[in-house]
Amino acid sequence: MSIRIEQKSDIEVIDSVIKQAFKDLPFSDQTEHELVKRLRKCKEWIPELSLVYEQDGNIVGHLLVTKAYIGKERVETLALAPVSVLPAYQKREIGKKLIEHGLNVSAQLGFGSMIVLGHPTYYSKFGFERASKYKIEAPFEVADELFMVKELGKGRLDGVSGVVAYSDAF
Repeated sequence: MSIRIEQKSDIEVIDSVIKQAFKDLPFSDQTEHELVKRLRKCKEWIPELSLVYEQDGNIVGHLLVTKAYIGKERVETLALAPVSVLPAYQKREIGKKLIEHGLNVSAQLGFGSMIVLGHPTYYSKFGFERASKYKIEAPFEVADELFMVKELGKGRLDGVSGVVAYSDAF
């Protein structure tokens, strides 16, 4: 197994992985692959944070992290979305490994925080907390416990608050 940055030659396979990962999920609109295509073309794109998980020479997972902004001051943060794993490879901690790797790379690149919209029980394992704790709000209506943030270094969210602005690609 290995985790690496996506290459141009991976794009079709990644597209397929994303489609298959979200195919039967009731909360999905089945367009996550289109979102990733749009994000690749936007100014919030970070090539080092589009990661693939390879097993036996095949891409079986993908994670994307892009820039977002908090509040009127437009404090830079990161948005984790989507995380995709082929159905046959789910429940093998591939998503966990991708997220942990993405968090480590994000911190190494100097980013201060990351937001995610997702299951609180799952994402709290990685240190994500309710964004409302920091007075950080989603730009849309969502249950408080589902919109979370993680500091990528102690005190990186001190004095930061406001509504998150995602890339226009969303």
